[in-house]
Amino acid sequence: MADVDKPLAGITVIELGHSVAAPYAGLILADLGAHVIKVENPKSGDYARGWGPPFWNGTASVFHSLNRGKEGIAIDFGDPDDCERLRSLILKEADAVIQNLRPGILDKFGLTADALRASKPSLIWCDIGAFGATGPLASKPGYDPLAQASTGIMSVTGEGDRPPVRVGVSLVDMGSGMWAVIGMLAALVARNKNGEGRSVATSLYETGLAWMTVPLAGYAASGEVRKPYGSGTAEIAPYQAFEASDGWLMIAAGNDNLFRKLCSALKLETLASDPDFATNAARVVNRERLIPQIQSTVRRHSADALGKILDAAGVPNAPLLTTDQVARHPQTRALDMMVRCSDDDIELVGIPLAFDGARPRARTAAPALGQHNAVHRIPASKGTNNAK
Repeated sequence: MADVDKPLAGITVIELGHSVAAPYAGLILADLGAHVIKVENPKSGDYARGWGPPFWNGTASVFHSLNRGKEGIAIDFGDPDDCERLRSLILKEADAVIQNLRPGILDKFGLTADALRASKPSLIWCDIGAFGATGPLASKPGYDPLAQASTGIMSVTGEGDRPPVRVGVSLVDMGSGMWAVIGMLAALVARNKNGEGRSVATSLYETGLAWMTVPLAGYAASGEVRKPYGSGTAEIAPYQAFEASDGWLMIAAGNDNLFRKLCSALKLETLASDPDFATNAARVVNRERLIPQIQSTVRRHSADALGKILDAAGVPNAPLLTTDQVARHPQTRALDMMVRCSDDDIELVGIPLAFDGARPRARTAAPALGQHNAVHRIPASKGTNNAK
């Protein structure tokens, strides 16, 4: 899509962010057409620049994946002149600011939502905190695994008789970035009505609680603290990965009709007619007797062969693929999710949105530290590498 066709063309966002949450929010906005200006410390830059190996052209692949499509400037908050330049940039150009810096840092330099919105009432300010704006943990710093631990996500992940397991992607960080974008877009719609900006806030802790919507509802209804079920889920059975002769296959018989189809495909009709397994509620209660019977049959097939049998029977299933298999998969390619930037040759994942059949995509590489200082008339700070 050309920039003029992108929904957020003409919107400028300042990203005072590091690591994952705010940069992912900025990435989404850049793909949607916003002009995103990333602000970094001139000496160290975003921490994610060093999160490797692997590295690509001297910078961690993590950083590339979260920061393509942006401009980058380096600002030394310890320099009053630099702070004033940033303030001026926000007041003159920004429609919105997204930030996930440690609590209290921006207060020291007068770069707060209240101070800036007092001078520019149309400004939208998005805070991504760690544990939320109020409460006993409000000032505590946080990272994705801390939020996964403290919101219960790790308690429902993995297997009940083994050590705790973190979800293998930055689920909470990236989710917080998404919530920031949703809040900013809602604020933009509201601003179109009355010209007023507003302050938007989310946090890793709140995002983690949102991902726990279903388990917390189960606890509220029953008082039961359910154990994790590995690849399965507490509320549905069978709804988990089964080991075939040469790999694993996820089978999702999410209702009674699909269970009957599964039993027919596996030639286990006696299970379908057993009152102990006739309904999902019965299957959940009798899970320990049901799953081994299905597993013993699944193991007689290869994953590919069984997948085809289940496809023919109309039973939802999918093989468990590794990262390299996902990257090469024809479906991934057909959806045009992996794209090279115009001035870089690493394939990076796009956002999972399309408009009128076309995927919006910012195609410039992640910026070098302070690369666009000159564009915004900001002197290069000591320690900054402006060369690409």
